[in-house]
Amino acid sequence: MASFHWKIKRDYFHIKKKLLRSTEDHPLKNVVVTERIPRKLSQIPIDNGLSANEQTSQAEDILDPLTMLALKDLDPLSRMQKEDIDLNIQSTDEPDLSPLDLWNVKKTAILNKYTTSSKISITSNEWPQGDKVERSQSMVDKVQNRLEQLDSNLENTNKKMEVTQAEYVERIEMLKRELEASWNSEQRVKAVKIAIQCAKLLAETEEMSFYPSKFVQITEILDIFGSFVYNRLKHMAETKTSGGRTVTLPEDFTPQMISESAKETCLNWFHKIASIRELVPRLYVELAIIKSYNFISTTEAQEALFRISNMINGIGNPLVAAYTRCYLCKVGQTMSISRKNNAYIMLNLDCIIENYNHLFTQNVKKALNREQMTMYKYFDLYMPALNFIVEILALNASDAELVNILQHCVKTKISYLVLNSILLVFKPSFVANRTVDFLEMIGQCADDGYTISTLLCSLGRALGKYPPPSEQLRPILRNIKKFSSSFYDLVEYIVYVEAWMPFVAKNFKVREINTILGDIIARIFNRDDCDYFMNQNKIIMKILLENVDDFEALLTVDNFLPFFDLFQQDSVRMEMCKLALKIFCESDIKISDPVVASTLSFLCTVLHDSVDALTPEDELRQIGSIICIVIRKIDYGRDVEQQLRFYVEARSSFSNIDSVLIELVQRTAALMVKTRDIMQGFHNRKTADFMRACAAYCFITIPSISSTTDRLELYLLSGQVALYNQCLGQADGCFKAILKTITEYDADPNRDEHYLVSFVKKFLSTILIIPDNPDFGVLSLLRSLLNILRKYDWDQNGTSLLSIYLCVLDLLSVMAQETLPYHVDKVDSNDTLYGSDEKFLSEIEKMCKIILTEVLNLLKEKGTSKKQSALMLELFVCLMNRCDLEDGLTRKLAFNLWQQCRKHGLIEKKFMESIKKYYKHKRSEINEEIMEQIFRD
Repeated sequence: MASFHWKIKRDYFHIKKKLLRSTEDHPLKNVVVTERIPRKLSQIPIDNGLSANEQTSQAEDILDPLTMLALKDLDPLSRMQKEDIDLNIQSTDEPDLSPLDLWNVKKTAILNKYTTSSKISITSNEWPQGDKVERSQSMVDKVQNRLEQLDSNLENTNKKMEVTQAEYVERIEMLKRELEASWNSEQRVKAVKIAIQCAKLLAETEEMSFYPSKFVQITEILDIFGSFVYNRLKHMAETKTSGGRTVTLPEDFTPQMISESAKETCLNWFHKIASIRELVPRLYVELAIIKSYNFISTTEAQEALFRISNMINGIGNPLVAAYTRCYLCKVGQTMSISRKNNAYIMLNLDCIIENYNHLFTQNVKKALNREQMTMYKYFDLYMPALNFIVEILALNASDAELVNILQHCVKTKISYLVLNSILLVFKPSFVANRTVDFLEMIGQCADDGYTISTLLCSLGRALGKYPPPSEQLRPILRNIKKFSSSFYDLVEYIVYVEAWMPFVAKNFKVREINTILGDIIARIFNRDDCDYFMNQNKIIMKILLENVDDFEALLTVDNFLPFFDLFQQDSVRMEMCKLALKIFCESDIKISDPVVASTLSFLCTVLHDSVDALTPEDELRQIGSIICIVIRKIDYGRDVEQQLRFYVEARSSFSNIDSVLIELVQRTAALMVKTRDIMQGFHNRKTADFMRACAAYCFITIPSISSTTDRLELYLLSGQVALYNQCLGQADGCFKAILKTITEYDADPNRDEHYLVSFVKKFLSTILIIPDNPDFGVLSLLRSLLNILRKYDWDQNGTSLLSIYLCVLDLLSVMAQETLPYHVDKVDSNDTLYGSDEKFLSEIEKMCKIILTEVLNLLKEKGTSKKQSALMLELFVCLMNRCDLEDGLTRKLAFNLWQQCRKHGLIEKKFMESIKKYYKHKRSEINEEIMEQIFRD
């Protein structure tokens, strides 16, 4: 086999050259800077309702378990504001929710906000011991025994306990389980006693800050008790027909459908409850089963709601009274007849307004002093109950109905609590259109001796969701600035700014935003407790980034970066930079302003500098992705020199992240192609120097990348682009660097032969058009590549080197053609340089003979196998396509290869026959006699 040689068949490729024209324009001339057009980062459509973004935002505000965990990490100020927002979800924004659904949404937020770390002192009975009534007793004895147990339970109230909040909650849960167990075991008296015991806990207001959470937990138990009673009565009311079939009551049943025995049992339940001596438990337990009045009369339940509403006036503690009214309104919504008539709800709201002065009595002040609670905190305890009552009234109400409710609420005295609930609950559009009126009402509330900042914050949040009339924007802005200057307490001021920032960001230019940021900086800077306001500042910054119209202008204001300096903790600075850059990356903005680009580079630098050896891989990848997107978005257009300067600065700033360096090399290569397109391929001296500078930038940057495969790809890309722009010296340097990198790849523990084979084949397709360097001889680059590949530590059981050699044979055969199949514009390849010189062709055939010898030796080493047969067949096809079969030795080699493939029988016969058929009928230029010699049996 060693005597065989490769005789190349020469075809002629006719290439149609593209017509080129010169241009006088080039990208390096002076750029005329035009006025920047402000662009919105995001646009929120405004109409008579709420936008989809607002609805989505409110849906996200509902606390889920992960949010609750995150909430625990906030400082007290941020936690307070977060919980306030959760509690103040606008019912009118969710028209599909019923009042009970609204309450279920709020429960989690209430339980998370209203907590205590102090011991809770309770006065309660001992744990229920079960119903000890003997089954043998008569009915009269049973009733008497039950009444005695009930009286004993009510009289034994002297036991005091000091428990933690967790123990208190566990006690309530035990009562709940005990109630269910007692009812399921038909111990009705015990169940009643537990319900009474739970209701009595609601009359105790020790540790008031926990009272709203206690109310939520205990009323759930009362609701369970009420459903037990109702379902039992309904089951008793269902009758059986003569056939033994049970007739189920419809949902809208009437008392006429109820049997007398069921009615009597129902009355008996209410008589039992009426015997409860204490007012609070009697009212709560009756409210728990109030729906059962429907078994007696169609009007009794409605009348009971009005009767109990008046009876609540007898509760001396205003906090207990307010939550009792809340529970009354809640259970009233479980009855269809009550949902149609909300007069009892308005009655309870009137009672709260009329009893507003009770919040300032001496008893309340003593209780606040005892618990060291401020009036603001005390008012905050009322908000869940009061908001829910107002929400029911405002739910799906028209603007005219809301006006009537508002006028009704303020007709006597403007109550701070009621006005705050109205601002939180009413539709933002309703509040926005009456901003001036609400500001006047807020001013009238200023004489009660407590801060009005909460009212102003509630108004600001409403206006942030829906803008007021345009003619009122400036007067409102002047008012909020006037109010802000009166807040000397920094906590109060920061909360105020956070509430009004969405309104300012959406409706005013960045000049006003810059003024507010400057005021914050002046108040907070150099304070020892600066970190206390860090989370609140994060909220303010997030509001700005998400709502500002002109994102570019925001980055250029004087106080933007100084505001970032308030985030002194590195982790927080990184978090805020990541947030700003993510919002920027999600937009479609392209930056050409150097000041904006400098600001973005600073933010990216903060992210980059946070990377160290301990940074998780996912975090590193995320940071790299953000920086890469920013780099893509900074585009100076035709000012390509400024673009290259930016890439140079970026390389020095982001040198620790490989993905960023890769992006910079790719961007620079794209810049070279862009410049060539602008010049339409005709470089002048200035642009030619610029091309060489770009190629040098790529060549210098690539070695800093740790991944060998990335370096290989980038060297090839850079070399191709340099060649495309007639930078032959720079291209030659990149291609030689590939050879060195392949040697390094051999020592890479993660090397992949399949990748290397694929890369070398791509590289060979580029070598075809690379002109030889006259200082190094004919085909010097290909020879160097082959020498490196021959020394490479290949897998002995693989066929990688054989596959590459076959591609080299193809390459050399094409190189021998008079005209190559493709060229690089304005670059003379070897077909032009050598012009089919005999010495050049002879050199090619010598290389082919050497490669062929290597291939045949490797095939011999493989032994008989399917891989060997496939490679032999591939070599056969290469011979048939590329070689001159008139040469006897070449024809003999083709015959031997074909016979070996047939002899082994490892290749499908149909495939072999199709190849034979192709060359016999499609290759007309080959002599028929030659074909018969090759394919003879």
